[in-house]
Amino acid sequence: MPSSSARPERRRNDPSFARGIITTILMVMLAAMIVRDILTRRWGSERQPSADVTQRSH
Repeated sequence: MPSSSARPERRRNDPSFARGIITTILMVMLAAMIVRDILTRRWGSERQPSADVTQRSH
């Protein structure tokens, strides 16, 4: 009997492996962009709202 393990090994050229890596990378990038957007809105430049924002007149 060969001494190889009973479970099949995942090869790096497997298409599902590549899809999993690409999906993981895209999810991490998406999360990083969301966090960056939240942080820049919260602690970004403390300037007045843009001109397109409607302001109430007193």
